[in-house]
Amino acid sequence: MGKILGREPARTTADPSADGLTSAGLSRRSFVGYVLGGTTLMVAADLAAGATTPAQALPIPSLPQVAELYDLNDFLTHCALPTSNLIGISIDEQGDAHFAVPRMEVGQGITTAMAMIIAEELDLPIERVHVTLAPARPELLFNQLTGGSNTMISMYTPVRVAAAVTRKALLDAAAISLGALVDSLVVKAGVVLAPGGGEATFGELSSQAATGETRKVEVSLADKPKGRVVGTRQRRVDALDAVTGRKKFAMDLDVADALPTMVCRAPDLNGRPKSIRNRAEVAAMPGVTHVAIVPTGVAVRAATFGQCIEAVRALDVEWFGGTVAGKSSDDILSELRGAELPLVVPPLGAATVEGDFVFHFRSGSALEPNCAIADVRDGEATIWGGLKSPIDAQSKVAKAIGLPQEKVTVNVITGGGSFGRKLFSDGAIEAAHCSKAFGAPVKLMWHRADEPRQGRVHPMSTSRVRATVLLGSILSFEQRHTCVSTDFTHGLGERLTAEVAALPGGLGNLTFSESIFTLTQEIPYNFGVVTQLLNETNNDVGRFNTSSVRNIYSPEVRCANELVIDQLAAYLDEDPVAFRLRHAKADVVKRVLQRAAELGEWGKKMPAGTAQGIAIHKEYKGASAVIVEIDCRPETVNRKVREAVTGPRVTKATVVVDVGLAVNPLGVEAQMMGGFMDGMAQALTYSNHLEDGHFVEASWDNSAYTRQWNVPFEFRCEVLDSDATLPGGAGEAGVAASMAAVACAYARATGTMPKEFPINFRDPLHFTPKTLAPPVPPAPTDGLDFAR
Repeated sequence: MGKILGREPARTTADPSADGLTSAGLSRRSFVGYVLGGTTLMVAADLAAGATTPAQALPIPSLPQVAELYDLNDFLTHCALPTSNLIGISIDEQGDAHFAVPRMEVGQGITTAMAMIIAEELDLPIERVHVTLAPARPELLFNQLTGGSNTMISMYTPVRVAAAVTRKALLDAAAISLGALVDSLVVKAGVVLAPGGGEATFGELSSQAATGETRKVEVSLADKPKGRVVGTRQRRVDALDAVTGRKKFAMDLDVADALPTMVCRAPDLNGRPKSIRNRAEVAAMPGVTHVAIVPTGVAVRAATFGQCIEAVRALDVEWFGGTVAGKSSDDILSELRGAELPLVVPPLGAATVEGDFVFHFRSGSALEPNCAIADVRDGEATIWGGLKSPIDAQSKVAKAIGLPQEKVTVNVITGGGSFGRKLFSDGAIEAAHCSKAFGAPVKLMWHRADEPRQGRVHPMSTSRVRATVLLGSILSFEQRHTCVSTDFTHGLGERLTAEVAALPGGLGNLTFSESIFTLTQEIPYNFGVVTQLLNETNNDVGRFNTSSVRNIYSPEVRCANELVIDQLAAYLDEDPVAFRLRHAKADVVKRVLQRAAELGEWGKKMPAGTAQGIAIHKEYKGASAVIVEIDCRPETVNRKVREAVTGPRVTKATVVVDVGLAVNPLGVEAQMMGGFMDGMAQALTYSNHLEDGHFVEASWDNSAYTRQWNVPFEFRCEVLDSDATLPGGAGEAGVAASMAAVACAYARATGTMPKEFPINFRDPLHFTPKTLAPPVPPAPTDGLDFAR
């Protein structure tokens, strides 16, 4: 439990139930683009009032941290700039616009947002803008990585420039065709209108605007779009296809001769196959066409996935041991404790407020199981899959199967979620191995049980926080975050940095980890001397299969911080919101915090056993604030729902976010809702247990992710209007503050500050673990019994 230590015995504790806790880019506007040679047009391009508080000392200013001056999104955007002129918009003969975005759509809505930006600049109806996903393009270098909530930040201006160049080329062609001055022309819904009544469609002008040579074009952009499309609430362009089953994911593709394929995996984490004892018997099973050992297990190809499951269950395999044989969660926690860096600021007569927290492993799997299609034959390979680092995937597939990179084609397919999982090309590499072993195309899909047991997980970590307080002022605020290595061997999405990150001994990966931590983490308060340090253990990255799961380090770091900040407010006898407002550095933080407290009715009276909690987070060129109400009364905690994990119930959630220029506010709201569900689960229920060298959970139900019976009865999100002229990131912006707010509310409702997350981790397992051999359960036959 967090504690307050000081020289005065009478002030040695800060109980969360004490009074005051329980009730209550680019800046220039002139740009250069290119009109590319071709036959059709193609271009590149005040709440504290009434609160009883003691006389308040002025906050001691803190020096800016690195992330306040130059953050991860600055870095990713600058990496992408040199090849921004290699992206292009084309106009077809019907006058529709086409754009292949060098990013991956995983449900975050970037294809809709890109279509909106292009429609705005071209004065074209959004339904006539067609955004697809670009295949791996090695020439883009660092400009084909989807991550860090960076897509809108890094792509917004280049796409606007490309669209503006397109519009200029069309208008120049129209001026010649219609015999009018360019400045006199008006564009409406893809038609150029001249003063005398003449008109020409984009389709008619496309071939005239095309040029046989590449030429330099200068265009100007307004500080902000007109707002005809950008900034309006737009439903996703793929929504209808998604809800009617017409949307195509990797497993929906009809690739000739690609048959269902699955892999039998080891009981131990990262165990490897030694031999198959019954290969002939399994090969003779109905529908089975191939059985072979691959690096990750024993692959089976069959006519149906059901037949693959039965074959996997029938396999008798001898295995090599795994990478953490015999280890448990507590063993890994002991290793982390041994690697913790010291807190160094001496008390010097001041009181110290401290917190020590543990965050357990959790699965990083998405709704769509890990999957890919591969055809490796005749010295070439073609891959289809949901890949957020397709250039890196191309390189790794080539290396795995012994082909030159230029002989591997990687097609990026829309994914059903990612949360960092699809930064890694595990499925594509495995599919390539299978196809090469069989000499036939494969449609590889992981079983749901494979994901939490052998897939990518968020690393286990500890986070220790100490603040010193003297005469009402916060003198220092230290944080030491220690975790199992986060795998960054995808680099910046291309081969060079991926190879550096994968250097032996883990030093390359550690460099990435430290850099990303430094570029993302900040304490957004004036707390005197502020330090945040990361130490990662097990730098042989392959020991655990980790990934930068949604929001990377921020949920745990912010959760630990905000819990201690509530303690500081209690120690100084201040209202938690007033305390945060008084110490907040940035105006954007104050804005979201004040609005959240207003909308969420902060300070209202709550029944015993219930409470409000509030937290903020600043990242991705914006800020978010979350206020929740939680019910921890026994009758709620012990409620019964069939085959469900219940526990404390968040009954109301209010999220306020400033993401800069919100291209699609409706899309931002959807991201905040999803981020809240993630954060709430991480605080209350969602985890993986490591026992005897393997993870016990084998499904989302086992891991206890947020389900309908746990979601708030009331959820509200408000996207603040912003003076910013550029968008910030939204995909991960809601997670950290949500987790922290739920944790703070739990502490206030129960009078006990949680120190281990999720809070139910030490409870008895709510499920009977599935078998390790066979590694997957039988195919279900009673699905209709649960549909009534």
